[in-house]
Amino acid sequence: MKKNEKVQANNALWCLVDHREYDLIDGNFIHELDPYIATLIQKDYPKVANNSFICSEHLVRYRLQKMDKMISEDSHKNRQINERMTRLMSKDSYRVIDVEKQLETTLTFGQKVADAVARFGGSWPFVITFIGIIIVWIFINSVHLFGLHFDPFPFILLNLFLSIIAAIQAPLIMMSQNRSSTYDRMESKNDYHVNLKSEEEIRILHSKIDHLIQQDQPNNMQIQKMQMEMLASINNQLTEARKQQKDEKL
Repeated sequence: MKKNEKVQANNALWCLVDHREYDLIDGNFIHELDPYIATLIQKDYPKVANNSFICSEHLVRYRLQKMDKMISEDSHKNRQINERMTRLMSKDSYRVIDVEKQLETTLTFGQKVADAVARFGGSWPFVITFIGIIIVWIFINSVHLFGLHFDPFPFILLNLFLSIIAAIQAPLIMMSQNRSSTYDRMESKNDYHVNLKSEEEIRILHSKIDHLIQQDQPNNMQIQKMQMEMLASINNQLTEARKQQKDEKL
């Protein structure tokens, strides 16, 4: 018989690596192994057959090579995802800005005046004060209080002042509204960047979670399975060694 085939009726086999005789429990046939491990063995021993036998002692080396490959691939994938996240966080296009603070630092004197006029012109104190001034104006010129009669009915001077106030107040309010529109545009653009950044981060986190679930976890389970197989093989060898020692003593 060939060395890689059964040679005795008591399940004694020849290891394809060291060509020594082993019991069946001390190793595995090639067709029983993981395809990747079998491929590694075939690279070192091209003439190996599916019914060839390899002992546990030499099989450990190929199992460790597969474990190293799986760990290396997982580490490489995790490193790629972390690098993507780092690049995302450092991108200027995703930089979030404080819109209100930026606008305040660029305000001119005229814009500050326009904002103050718009705030006061759209408040109840302005309305109450303005109505009070009109009532006092009309009352003084109607009853000739203290002998004053500078704007008789129909109060042309009052109408002129009201027109001037309206003419001045309108563009100032429009200036403030333009600034509000600018603020809204910048805020909208900033929100867009925030949403875009959040979406990209969520996408990367999804890919990382998918990697952990679909690859990392199965690889860890497979590594644990290989470890259990190696431990079981060692346990079988120890059990066989104890039996041999008992037989020798008897």
